[in-house]
Amino acid sequence: MLNVEYNKEEIVAVIDKVVRKTMTMDLTWDWPCGVAYYGVSRAYKTTGNKEYLDMLRNWADEYIELGLPHWTVNTCAMGHMLLTLYEETGEQKYWDIAMSKVDYLRNHALRFGDNVLQHTVSIANDFPEQAWADTLFMAAFFLLRVGSKLNDQELINDALNQYYWHIKYLQDPATGFWYHGYNNVKQDHMSGMFWGRANAWGAYTMSQVKPLLKDWYLYPQCMDVECALRDQLAALKYVQTENGLWRTVLDDEESYEEVSASCGIAAAMVNNGNPLHTKYVQKALEGVLNNISDDGRVLNVSGGTAVMKDREGYRNIPKEWSQGWGQGLALAFLSDLVSQGERK
Repeated sequence: MLNVEYNKEEIVAVIDKVVRKTMTMDLTWDWPCGVAYYGVSRAYKTTGNKEYLDMLRNWADEYIELGLPHWTVNTCAMGHMLLTLYEETGEQKYWDIAMSKVDYLRNHALRFGDNVLQHTVSIANDFPEQAWADTLFMAAFFLLRVGSKLNDQELINDALNQYYWHIKYLQDPATGFWYHGYNNVKQDHMSGMFWGRANAWGAYTMSQVKPLLKDWYLYPQCMDVECALRDQLAALKYVQTENGLWRTVLDDEESYEEVSASCGIAAAMVNNGNPLHTKYVQKALEGVLNNISDDGRVLNVSGGTAVMKDREGYRNIPKEWSQGWGQGLALAFLSDLVSQGERK
């Protein structure tokens, strides 16, 4: 168990201003909103502030009436919010939409190799036979949440299969870091960068597996998840900056510090609960709080990032704008920290 020092009232006040800013951003039904509203959902579960639930419900009801887009791996990130809305309100419509996303992922989404989900951002075949770390948050983690809720072993095994193959494709055994993507056609990692937010997607979603599965040790793939996360976090602590953050390319001292990746990595450390990571989470908390504005904007968050051609491509992604994933991952980190503290 970690022993991070913080003032709960102050953290809850920061959570509140980030939630309220997030809900003014006019996000659409896609992955930025999916990550943002996952964070708002976590904030609601941690604080019990019913206003947050009402905000999500009002937004969802309006959007559902206006019409929903076609499903992709990325739009399935919205399923996280839908699960919270259904669990808290009991309204069937939220569950039905969530299950339509499950149906898409199980029966219609593009796959390759050993039934691995191809990362998709539109209804086109954008990235043939490519596995991206992002898919774990947008799809595999969502499938695991539904599978564990229903005790659906087929769904659980499909989700864990995604984890297993993304670990095999993306984690570098020598360093413990994760590559951004893998191209199965060319059998390579494309530019081969250890992108910060890819490591956050991997670490955060792996940190959620054991809490979701009561008998996690009975699933062989969970051993891979446990060891992959152990090795990744052991490596990540060495590239944390003096400011308590992680860079947009982890091992590139000329790339900028990036706050969404830092939040996801720090949250994974919180959830993993290794007491040796206390000092790194403590440092990350200071770094993250220093990057949240008085009006609730999470600062220094890199823009949407494809698998770039080279190191310069990652270095030059702008970080001047508020982004849904930055808001959501900051809320996840702060909410997970408070929740962990309350479990002591």
